[in-house]
Amino acid sequence: MEKFGFVGLPNAGKSSLYNALTGGSALAAPYAFATTDPNIGVAKVFDKRLDALAEMSSSKKTVNASVQFTDIGGLVEGASKGEGLGNKFLGGIREVDAIVYVLRAFTDDDVPGPQDPLEHLAIVELELTYADLETVEKQVDKRRKAAKGDPSLRAEVEALEAALVPLEAGTPLYRSDISADAAETLKPYFLLTNKPVLAIVNIGEDQLDDIDSIVAPVQQELGDIAPVFGACIQLEAEAAQLEGDDRAELLEGLGLGEGAMPRFIQTAYHTLGLRTYLTTGEQESRAWTYRVGSTAPECAGIIHSDLERGFICADTIHWDELLECGSWAAARDVGKVRQEGKDYIVEDGDVLDVRFNV
Repeated sequence: MEKFGFVGLPNAGKSSLYNALTGGSALAAPYAFATTDPNIGVAKVFDKRLDALAEMSSSKKTVNASVQFTDIGGLVEGASKGEGLGNKFLGGIREVDAIVYVLRAFTDDDVPGPQDPLEHLAIVELELTYADLETVEKQVDKRRKAAKGDPSLRAEVEALEAALVPLEAGTPLYRSDISADAAETLKPYFLLTNKPVLAIVNIGEDQLDDIDSIVAPVQQELGDIAPVFGACIQLEAEAAQLEGDDRAELLEGLGLGEGAMPRFIQTAYHTLGLRTYLTTGEQESRAWTYRVGSTAPECAGIIHSDLERGFICADTIHWDELLECGSWAAARDVGKVRQEGKDYIVEDGDVLDVRFNV
């Protein structure tokens, strides 16, 4: 399961975002370091396609794809030097797959801290950059010495040396021009700025009408580096405590439609190159997570290794075509179902029925 870590200054709304996504009840208090140990939870990836197929098949069970979110204590200026939770905080995010910046824009005189999301962004980026600089500086000399006796380590040394240049200038690696190969070589070092990034701007309920103008400066600053969302996280967290129709009624009443969380989760999911294929039947409809470019046998193996080992072919149809036909049988009758072999690259939204023999 892919992991996302929330990064932001104290009181930015990280714990409330955790609650909004997971329906949890992490402490969200108006003082610094209300969260001292990480809260880890799982959020399902909302998928209307899956819901529609489950209804079509009258499935007894529906299983969404899921992602893991970690709510970590607030980052403060100087964290890379031990301020605030210091290394305890930084250690909590080294092993996540992507980072979500939570940037405060709401105004509340009872909640301390800056209210400018760009100020939040600048601080957290700089602290993560300094932490990476310290890591690279410690490692590069060690690897240089090791490379003298093992030439195969030369590419690793070159990648570390390439990373030093932007980090010394205070630039996160995801903003730098280091090569994709160098970034890949550096992955075993779990550098904080060598990860995909998303940002969510946390606005107040009284700012809902101005959400686009509030989010725009952050979108302009990050450009193509990261998707940026705006949301009133507190309202989303309150809605997450409700079930089904009650939740929908609250969000609709506030003019929020489905809310920002389903779109946010989908984007987080896609940021890591994850996609979904589907299976459906009377017993179960399920969303299966795979990486872009996976073949049909590889996707079959996600269900069970026997399916990949004994793969023959996969009956395949896109979800909307199957829904239009109304059933697998009807889709086969009109020739909509394709038999795809071992070289087939699965597409997002494909519905598969794997044939295998072990």
